[in-house]
Amino acid sequence: MKKVKKFDLGACAFMLPGLLIYLSVIIFPVFYSFYISMFEWNGIGQMKFVGLENYTKLVTTDHVFPIAIKNNLIWIVLTVVFTTGVALIFALLLNRPFRGRTFFRGFYYFPAVIAPIAVGITWRWVYEPNIGFINQFFEVMGVPFVQSWLSDPNTSLYATFIASMWQAIGQPMILFLAGLQAVPSDVLEASRIDGAGPLKQFFYVTIPLLKETFVIVLATQIVSAMKVFDIIQSLTGGGPNNSTQMMATYMYSQTFQYSNVGMGTAIACVMVLIMMVVIVPYVAFTARDD
Repeated sequence: MKKVKKFDLGACAFMLPGLLIYLSVIIFPVFYSFYISMFEWNGIGQMKFVGLENYTKLVTTDHVFPIAIKNNLIWIVLTVVFTTGVALIFALLLNRPFRGRTFFRGFYYFPAVIAPIAVGITWRWVYEPNIGFINQFFEVMGVPFVQSWLSDPNTSLYATFIASMWQAIGQPMILFLAGLQAVPSDVLEASRIDGAGPLKQFFYVTIPLLKETFVIVLATQIVSAMKVFDIIQSLTGGGPNNSTQMMATYMYSQTFQYSNVGMGTAIACVMVLIMMVVIVPYVAFTARDD
């Protein structure tokens, strides 16, 4: 017969302040945002109840919202493949013993502490068509190639992503580096004695031991990709022709530029829903006990 655990009133009282803070700064704003999204409101005048009309417009008549979702999905794929992949490669290299590795760890992490707006301003000059570094480099090399990186709809999204990746690599790199340093050296030595080469050792020993690190890195990177805003706003503002429009930038423009608070809040609620649908099952599946 199973023993019934007693209700621990003291533990509940200890958790109550944290629960109240969580409800006030997380749960209440989400539900209040959903409430606002059911109104037509300019942020100042009288609110007009429209029910789910804002959501209906987003999926039926709004031609920008599908573009924003598509761009966010592309950004997520690029982030998971390239940002995470490059960060892992850097972590593997910087985990090896060599002179000056502490300097290079700080050097590669440094962009992560720069304000995104400063990164945007810097990369605007890098991509500048006439005097920018990239086009000037091609000119010095004698290659007759001039590209308007940010004003061309075919290249603007990927050019913006490269600028974002330059800044974003630092955080996952540090997390991977911490995970690699936690891998027991005796396990690696045992696999080496058993005849495992570098590739087999990496895929069959190191990667499984980095499972928890991958959960954290991929979850944070997906969330960051879903809410990307600063770098887009500072480089392109969602243009040209909505080619770099994201849900966050579209939400901002609807709310603060066009004073369509109800529609902007509806976009925010859709963002929260998508992140919950993607992140919660992913974390629950990958972090469960084997």
